Amino acid sequence: MDGIGRWREQMGRTKTVLGEKTREALASVLPITAIVLALCFTISPVPTDVLLAFLAGAVLLILGMGLFSLGAEMAMMPMGEALGARLTRTRRIGLVVVVFFAMGVIVTIAEPDLAVLARQGPAIPDSVLIFTVAAGVGFFLVLAMLRTLFKVKLGHLLIFFYALVFGVALFAPKSFLAVAFDSGGVTTGPITVPFIMALGIGMASTRGDSTSQEDSFGMVALSSVGPILMVLILGICYNPSSAEYVAVTAPEVHTSVELGRSFAQGAPHHAKEVLSAIFPMGVVLALLQLCTRAFGKRQLIKVLVGLGYTLLGLIMFLTGVNIGFMPAGHFLGSALALSPAPWSLILLGMVIGWYIVAAEPAVHVLNRQVEEITSGAVSQQAMQRSLSLGVAVSIGLSMARQARELVGVEIVESAVRDARRNAARSGGQNARFLCADAGKAAAQLEEEGLRPTVIVLDPPRKGCDAATLAAAVRMAPKRMVMVSCNPATMARDLRQLESAGYRAAALRGVDMFPRTAHVEAVALLTRETADF
Repeated sequence: MDGIGRWREQMGRTKTVLGEKTREALASVLPITAIVLALCFTISPVPTDVLLAFLAGAVLLILGMGLFSLGAEMAMMPMGEALGARLTRTRRIGLVVVVFFAMGVIVTIAEPDLAVLARQGPAIPDSVLIFTVAAGVGFFLVLAMLRTLFKVKLGHLLIFFYALVFGVALFAPKSFLAVAFDSGGVTTGPITVPFIMALGIGMASTRGDSTSQEDSFGMVALSSVGPILMVLILGICYNPSSAEYVAVTAPEVHTSVELGRSFAQGAPHHAKEVLSAIFPMGVVLALLQLCTRAFGKRQLIKVLVGLGYTLLGLIMFLTGVNIGFMPAGHFLGSALALSPAPWSLILLGMVIGWYIVAAEPAVHVLNRQVEEITSGAVSQQAMQRSLSLGVAVSIGLSMARQARELVGVEIVESAVRDARRNAARSGGQNARFLCADAGKAAAQLEEEGLRPTVIVLDPPRKGCDAATLAAAVRMAPKRMVMVSCNPATMARDLRQLESAGYRAAALRGVDMFPRTAHVEAVALLTRETADF
């Protein structure tokens, strides 16, 4: 009877904590949801199916964050602290180095964020990028461990290695810079942050000197340098033609049943990803328990239940993000990029950046650990505001550097006059229009060094001439859009573009000629490689 009473008491406490975590998640996700809804109903309309998927994704996001936060507190943190403390007490540096490197590789490969990043860069094989990043985290996690043991100042190491990163960046392909620095974000993912932070806390706890608590931080900071440096070196050695990101595609749904089906079809894929992430952690737990008996029976059950919460929470979180949030973000970004007032886009990006930080599960773990380690001297609220401010400023700077220009080419002079008049009327100050043959204008723009991100081709019924297509390919845009009233010549032109490294990602027919045999067709092409 006493056992049943204790079990009920434990379940009651778990429900209370889960309610608190869910309320925290609700408070985190609600502001960004409100901002997106406001944009959808005002200046950036999105398709209804995308909006409904976003709302369903927000619900999954809230529930998933609540479960994940509870699971990380019950499982990931105790495991990391126990492993860090027991390894350090062995005083066998060789063993500690091997285990820390292996743990860095395991948790990185297990990180769902890395799988998303790898899929976004089609020119780099997924396995090459994943293992490169994992090796970088492993090496620098070992370095961070040695820093903690030998009391080396964190600031000196960060200055040295970031100077090295910037030096290597001078020789790396420009197309690799964004992917390299984005890969450093893998160490801020939901699997990596709790575990690496807990390792540092466990290691520092064995020292017992006045600076041990202070030195428990910095592992994530140093580990973030490793992926950046390794991917830059990969760019120099591997030297593919491109490392550009690919666009997100949204599932087309027309009914609530189809919406539910899209989430149901996506969930197993993300469940497989998360199981692959959690399984190595389960193996680590089993080895830790067999070798050191780190946990008692009740503690072990609590950790296992926590792993279950982490598993379920991450599945819900990733399903909501990938099926609900990412397509909505893609549509909003595309609409806002065409805004005639670019400064408003910068301000809006900063506002979204401020609130989006709160929707990251790892941030809640970090804030809680900082508050506990500093005995409340640095509160969770202060940490949250500092992180939000940093991300907001970073997004603003990123958007501010995007110098957008619209160039239109048309051979009919009256059409060019109309285009210039419409651009002036709508405030399009960064638009220019050329009255010229498309092939000659393309060659001229190529000589000017123009490197557009998107080229829209709308040829006559005879299709594009070879010179125009060749010039468009040499300018290497990320995407091309072809509009044609003759599917036969369009098929011919698409074959030529595909032979040059472009892939037809979407094709849609538009019946603009009712009761006739003619149809307007629109094709979206994405670049697979820039080696033309």
